[in-house]
Amino acid sequence: MKKGIFIAFEGIDGSGKSTQIQLLMKKMEEKAQRCYQTCEPSSGPIGSLTRQILTGRIKTDNRVIAAMFAADRLDHLLNDVDGVVPKLEDGIHIICDRYYFSSYAYHSVDVPMEWVIKTNEESAKILRPDLTIFIDISAGEAMDRITKNRFHTELFEKESRLQKVRDNYFKAFELLKEEKVLVVDGTLKSEEISALIWQAVEPLLENNK
Repeated sequence: MKKGIFIAFEGIDGSGKSTQIQLLMKKMEEKAQRCYQTCEPSSGPIGSLTRQILTGRIKTDNRVIAAMFAADRLDHLLNDVDGVVPKLEDGIHIICDRYYFSSYAYHSVDVPMEWVIKTNEESAKILRPDLTIFIDISAGEAMDRITKNRFHTELFEKESRLQKVRDNYFKAFELLKEEKVLVVDGTLKSEEISALIWQAVEPLLENNK
């Protein structure tokens, strides 16, 4: 049995990742592909605690937050209940809302990117995405979308910070040129974005037969 493919979606908050993940899941299921949707922080115990920090219910140092994301990522990959790696080995395709590029971009606003990359080194050794899809929008557009669609904002959702995060994404892409990254203009119509994503994903599925 061939392993499943692993696709990670990235983007600053409000970029439209959730919509595109749903559209891709639907297309893959229509093609009779076994697929599973997941996200980070995960739904596991470390991920649940991390989410409380993001909403401001728990206060801690930025280095602790970065380390917790790294710990949750390892658990997300390896745990026996719904771990990503066991599912991939079972031939299931995985679509993940955020992976280690999110840590590189968000956490390196406060701590050196090299430290964040090193902290996530074990996850990168265990599993690199077959494709990372980055939906790109400006920080201003992101804040417009966030304020229209949400009742509250999370820790990282401020325009000046999101601008730094966006810059950090491109810095990380430049540093890690060996990664397969598709950058899509997030201001296009939803169906146009979906079509561009499918153009990149369909060959991966064909090659995986």
